[in-house]
Amino acid sequence: MPTDAQSELLHGLRGIVGDAHVLTRTRPDSTELAAWENDWRKRTQGHALAVVQPANTREVAAAVGLCATLQARTGVRIVPQGGNTGLVVGSTPDASGREIVLSLRRMQAVRDIDRANLTITVEAGCILQNLQTVAAEAGYLFPLSLAAEGSCTIGGNLGTNAGGTQVVRWGNTRDLCLGLEVVTPQGQIWHGLSGLRKDNTGYDLRNLMIGSEGTLGIITAATMKLAPMPAAQLTAWAAVPSLDAALALLALAQRRLAAGLTGFEVMGRFALSLVAHHFPQPLVPLYQDTPWCVLLENSDHVCEDHARSQLEGLLQTALEQGCVSDAVVAASLTQARQLWQIRESIPLAQAREGLNVKHDVSVPISRIPEFVLATDTLLEKAIPGVRLVNFGHLGDGNLHYNVQAPVGVDGTAFLAQHEKAVNTLVFDSVSRFNGSISAEHGVGSLKADSLPRHKSGVALEMMRAIKHALDPTGLMNPGRVVRL
Repeated sequence: MPTDAQSELLHGLRGIVGDAHVLTRTRPDSTELAAWENDWRKRTQGHALAVVQPANTREVAAAVGLCATLQARTGVRIVPQGGNTGLVVGSTPDASGREIVLSLRRMQAVRDIDRANLTITVEAGCILQNLQTVAAEAGYLFPLSLAAEGSCTIGGNLGTNAGGTQVVRWGNTRDLCLGLEVVTPQGQIWHGLSGLRKDNTGYDLRNLMIGSEGTLGIITAATMKLAPMPAAQLTAWAAVPSLDAALALLALAQRRLAAGLTGFEVMGRFALSLVAHHFPQPLVPLYQDTPWCVLLENSDHVCEDHARSQLEGLLQTALEQGCVSDAVVAASLTQARQLWQIRESIPLAQAREGLNVKHDVSVPISRIPEFVLATDTLLEKAIPGVRLVNFGHLGDGNLHYNVQAPVGVDGTAFLAQHEKAVNTLVFDSVSRFNGSISAEHGVGSLKADSLPRHKSGVALEMMRAIKHALDPTGLMNPGRVVRL
C-alpha cells in the first residue's frame, strides 16, 4: 500500500493528467500493470507504484516537477517508457514499488513537416512505423528501420540511439535528429526543436540527451531529418563462403553503389536454420550450402532499370571474384519484403528455440572475421555443443552475437549456469578487438555492472559528473547506464 506521502503524490498526479491516466493496482497480487512492468524479453518483472500517462509536454513537466518536489518524502523515482521494446531492461521498474513508470504512449502527434528544411517534428510516443508512413505519404523517406518498428517509439529510439538495418547509409538515430524537446529532472522544459543543421552556441545538449536512456531527462518531441524518396529499392540475397568474402563483397558494393548501398546484413547458417524451422514460410534461400548469407539493398534515385543494372553488375563481378557463390535478386516488392522478413525473423525464431544469451556488440569491420573465429572457438571449448547465432549489420560493424544452449538443454537452466561466464568471455573478447559491448541496444541495467570493466575510468567519471550535475537527486531512471 502507498504511504501517506505517496498517496498525496498520486492524488497530485491525477490532478495533472486525469484520474483515468494514473494506473495503480486494485490489489497487491494484480497483474493489470504487467504490460508496463515486464521487459520485452520477459527477463524481469517489476512492481510500479503507478503508471502515469501524460498527454502533452506540459503535463510531463508538471508530473516530473511534482515528483521532484515530493521525492524526499516519497522516495519515488521515475522510469520513462516508450514502446517497452528494449532488450537491456532499461525502461521497466524495479521490484521496490517506489518507481513511477512515466509512459509517453499518448503523445503520438506529428506536429509539423517542413518540406523546405526536409524535417518532420513528432512527439516522443509516435510509433516508428507511423512516422515512416506519414513521411512516405508526404513523399519522403524516414530511413530508420528495425524489427520492432511496429511498436517501438521515436522517443525510445532516441533514448537508446537505436540503429537498425539502414545505418550503413543513414547512421544511427542520433544522425537523423536535428532537435529535441526535453523535460529536465527538475520539471523544466528545454525547447530545442529548431531543426538547425548548424548551431555552434555551446555544448551539444541534443547529442548528450540522445543515448542517455532517460537518465538525464525525458525526451518529449524531436525534429528528425527526412530524405527524398528513392525512385527504386532493390534487394538481393547472396551466399558467401566466409566472413572474409562478405567483407570483400561489402567493399565491392561500397565502390559500385556508393550512397545507394542502404542495407548490408550478414546471417550465419544456424541463425537461418532456426528461421527455416520455426517459420517455414517464406522459404529461406541458399542457406543450406553456405556458412553465411548476405542481404543487401540498393536504393536508386534514377529508375528501377538503373538500380537493377547496378545490382546485377555488382553480383556478376562478385561471382567472378569468388566472394559470392550464388545470389538472387528480388523480382518484386513482395519478394523483397519476404527476404527482409526472413532477416527480421531471426530474433523471433531464436526466442521460440528457447532462452538465450544475447549480445549487441560492435567491432572494427576489418576485424569481424577474426573476432568471430576467436570467440566461437573460446565458447565451443568452454561449453561443448553450444550453438552460436551470429547475424547483424556487417556494413557498420554491429553483430548480434547470441549464444543458444546445446540441443536438449533447458534454456532457463543454461542461463542460470552459464550467462555470467558467457558475458564475461564475449565482452572480454570484444575489448581485445577494440570493440564496444553495446552497439545499438543501449546499456540499461543488464550491462551497467559490466561497463566499468570495458569503459575507461576517465570516461566513467565524466559520465557520473554529468549525471550528478543534471540529476543530483537521482530521480531519473536509476541504476541504468552508469552506477553512482
